[in-house]
Amino acid sequence: MLGFRTVRTPTIIVTCLSLAFGVLTCASPVQASSSGGAGQADYLKASPEDIQWWRDLKFGLFVHWGPVSLKGTEIGWSRGGERRGTGGTGEIPVEVYDNLYKEFNPALFDADEWLQIAKDAGMRYMVFTSKHHDGFSMFDSKLTDYKITNSPFKRDVVKELADACHKAGLRLGYYYSPVDWHHPDYRTATHQKYIDYMHGQLREICTNYGRIDIIWFDGLGGTAKDWDSPKLFPMLRQLQPHIILNDRAGLPADHDTPEQRIGSFQKDRPWETCMTICQQWAWKPNDRMKSLKECVQTLVRVVGGDGNLLFNVGPMPDGRIEPRQVDRLREMGQWLKRYGQAIYGTRGGPFKTTARLASTYSGNDVYVHILEWSGDAITLPALPKKVIDSSLLTGGTVSVRQTPDAIVIAVPAESRQEIDTIVKLTLDGPAADIEPVAMPSASLAAGKKAAASNVFQNSPAYQAAKALDDDPSTRWATDSGVKQAWLEVDLGKSATLNKVAISEAFDRVRKFELQYKDGRAWKTFFSGDRIGEDYAKTFEPVTAQVVRLNILEATDGPTIWEFQLMPGE
Repeated sequence: MLGFRTVRTPTIIVTCLSLAFGVLTCASPVQASSSGGAGQADYLKASPEDIQWWRDLKFGLFVHWGPVSLKGTEIGWSRGGERRGTGGTGEIPVEVYDNLYKEFNPALFDADEWLQIAKDAGMRYMVFTSKHHDGFSMFDSKLTDYKITNSPFKRDVVKELADACHKAGLRLGYYYSPVDWHHPDYRTATHQKYIDYMHGQLREICTNYGRIDIIWFDGLGGTAKDWDSPKLFPMLRQLQPHIILNDRAGLPADHDTPEQRIGSFQKDRPWETCMTICQQWAWKPNDRMKSLKECVQTLVRVVGGDGNLLFNVGPMPDGRIEPRQVDRLREMGQWLKRYGQAIYGTRGGPFKTTARLASTYSGNDVYVHILEWSGDAITLPALPKKVIDSSLLTGGTVSVRQTPDAIVIAVPAESRQEIDTIVKLTLDGPAADIEPVAMPSASLAAGKKAAASNVFQNSPAYQAAKALDDDPSTRWATDSGVKQAWLEVDLGKSATLNKVAISEAFDRVRKFELQYKDGRAWKTFFSGDRIGEDYAKTFEPVTAQVVRLNILEATDGPTIWEFQLMPGE
């Protein structure tokens, strides 16, 4: 936060001039007192009321689309040529990539159909890529010829989506990349010309398409100075007073944006996980798609952590969202029709999210989402309020026993759901008054000493112990190019175990084994092939103190979200 305030009316504390491209430029910002005053507004963050409506939505549609869909490669990143400020290059020659728009004619694009799909999925808002890092504008910008209306399609996609969104009653947002590898002035000696261009395009978006609820930046770590954000934000909030801005334009703004992962449990600052329904952001033929279980449990874990989920699809070159993705989204919508009261308008807690359990609440009602059973009952930490009623939202019977030390929930096997068994607890007071409590881990490995053969860039954020905690947002990761690796845990003393649960990102492991240390030798007691996101196996009981996950073959650097060892029975 830069520590100064601006005002809309009536007091002027920033002098603003309209320069080329209609950009708002401000001179000599004056810091206002921390107590503020009548008519003052903080342009660096949205009002509590606007944050509240955004939080209540919970589930949104993210769309990455452009001429690159003709190739089925990743948007922006597959463009060849120089990437100023970032480095590297893509696989499609720049002269090919930059001319794809001349062949782009998505005749089956129907904005109303897209919005109906979003509504069928239970989504409450949409964010569309108006411009990605490749610099191509999916709207009729007056500041460039590199745009959708100069393609054979000729139509303004951003306008049609705005009209459809307003008609459908969904909140509307646009992704805009401050990065632009196509623009000749971007990160050169004449970078200010690019800033003028960028601010001008955002002025167009916030002026020409009616109410805009969200601008979603993707500045790849650029600073506020790189984008002149202290001048940009006041302009955006003046043009769209209720707009929500993310943290990727060099300023903290309104919310955090964990990408392709479930954010950590966090109630003091809003956050939104952005994640793909398949592997790639843009459309890719035969891309691996998440199962319904993966999709729903991702949503539940995100909302249980007090976040929103922005779930991405990449439409095909003809303008349609791929039918199998549509089917999956509609399956999610059917689930939300039945159980949406445990998602929409809730907050995360009072129990912190684990790999197997999440909780949400609204008023005096707490919804316990049991995502995986490891026994006949679930034991929750004690709460400072009394449970006065309980029921099984997903149907069937439930037994709830509350003691001063715990809450024990038992659900017969025939009443448990494969995806999410939802127990509704009604308390004798507001759940919001309860300080969130951490769940005890069922894993023998939780909190124990860990070691690994390789850690991504030697970063503490990806060290071995991150796979042993019960936080689904942290992970052990290895460097790119690593094909073999091991993760080791010292349980502190000998223990008997007979079950392992592993969650792996990117589906890279092709062969692995579990070993225990016998003196100086390692003995293999279990082996397998692919792990994937939700791997659990039971084996003959083994007694050991030091256990190793030995990855014998991987397509690239393995990443493990969770490595849990369960006690033998």
